[in-house]
Amino acid sequence: MSERSISSQTLPSRERRSFLTRINAGFASLAALTVGGVAMAQTKSATGRWEPARHEKDDWMDQLPGKHRLVFDTTAWDALADGLLFANNFIRVNKSDYGLNSNELAVIVVVRHRSTPFGYNDAMWEKYSKSIATRSRVEDPKTKEAPKINLYNSKNYGDELGNRGNTLESLFQQGVQLAVCGSSTKAYAQGIAQATGGNADTIFAELASNLISKTNARIVPAGIVAVQRAQERGYSLVSTWA
Repeated sequence: MSERSISSQTLPSRERRSFLTRINAGFASLAALTVGGVAMAQTKSATGRWEPARHEKDDWMDQLPGKHRLVFDTTAWDALADGLLFANNFIRVNKSDYGLNSNELAVIVVVRHRSTPFGYNDAMWEKYSKSIATRSRVEDPKTKEAPKINLYNSKNYGDELGNRGNTLESLFQQGVQLAVCGSSTKAYAQGIAQATGGNADTIFAELASNLISKTNARIVPAGIVAVQRAQERGYSLVSTWA
């Protein structure tokens, strides 16, 4: 007897039903595998989403205690007044309306471009006053000359500057951190070196070692990078420009 394909029509009715049931089950299994494969692909895509790289030199941002994170980006000397004022408002309202103390908030103020030198202490302002003032385009609102002190660390300039007496030191006492642009500091050092005949690398080291605070201020590679890295680490951004 020659071999031939078995048709469902040649089988008894009970066997035919069983045959068709197995065929349908096979199709259902194939469909399930196909749909399952799509679902697995979607799951794999979701779990494989882009994640920012982490760099050790930015880890200090995660070491700040805080239930809420905020970073201020300032690029002009007079815009820093708003940064200090708003930082204080953020801390004040979180205390009065949410019952959160300043040590429960992570706040960073970035000074870069023309606000950079306000990361330096009074000694640097007095020593390199003219060079700093020329590059940052700042003048003492009282004397109309190049400042010989860090204006934003003096309570005598609240009305003239617009920071309403919120000094850098008063914010440091509330845990605020200052990120000082290293790239801009190198540019200031070069300008000072040209004006004084000094060595730019030596002056950069001098500026970097004379920040306004030894505990709450730090040189970062570049202010713009610090702004971006902070956002990747969960900080909300506020930018102030004059």
